[in-house]
Amino acid sequence: MSAPTPAAPDPERTALAWAHTARFLTTAAQLDQLPPTELPEIAFVGRSNAGKSTAINMLTQQKRLAFASKTPGRTQHINLFELGPKDAPDALFADLPGYGYAAVARGAKLRWQQVMAQYLELRRSLSGVVLMVDSRLGLTELDQQLLAFVAPRVGTGEVKLLVLLTKADKLNRREADAALAAAQGVLGQLATDDADLSLALFSALSRRGVGDAAQVLHGWAHPAG
Repeated sequence: MSAPTPAAPDPERTALAWAHTARFLTTAAQLDQLPPTELPEIAFVGRSNAGKSTAINMLTQQKRLAFASKTPGRTQHINLFELGPKDAPDALFADLPGYGYAAVARGAKLRWQQVMAQYLELRRSLSGVVLMVDSRLGLTELDQQLLAFVAPRVGTGEVKLLVLLTKADKLNRREADAALAAAQGVLGQLATDDADLSLALFSALSRRGVGDAAQVLHGWAHPAG
């Protein structure tokens, strides 16, 4: 009698377990302060009120990995997190400062716009960008400016892009469909034969899209073959 075939691993469970290994590595105020690395780096970006830190904490199943300030725009550094086994990490998450908060001084806004633009255009290890967008607002002018910074690398396939429409629990079905359609229209401008673009609704409150997003990121860090 032959032994039973072992069950195939659940992709979502595998991806979430991998994301749960995230741990703080370092923080930097300038691009040249980031350590050089050969590991694939996945950057999380978004407006200050888009729920970026909350989404990172939900994806990694850690309540305080990313600092979710009650004062939007307070975080002014790039924070790096390591993933995978501690003795053999296989990827990095980069949490970039939120942008667009009105109370932040103009000088700080301009400085961080420059730092983020340099990061998105020049960081050699950057392999993927997760753009968090409040689903009720859609892709604002500032979000589209950020997309413009990374568009050349997305178009060649060098950098992958996942847009998560956050706070989706606050939308009804019609509103959710409209939000997806509007975002798809904007992303269509970035589409090329080589571009790797993904779009999904996401809610940290209801956990909608959490498992799917984790699988996308795990796939980026562990490409087949």
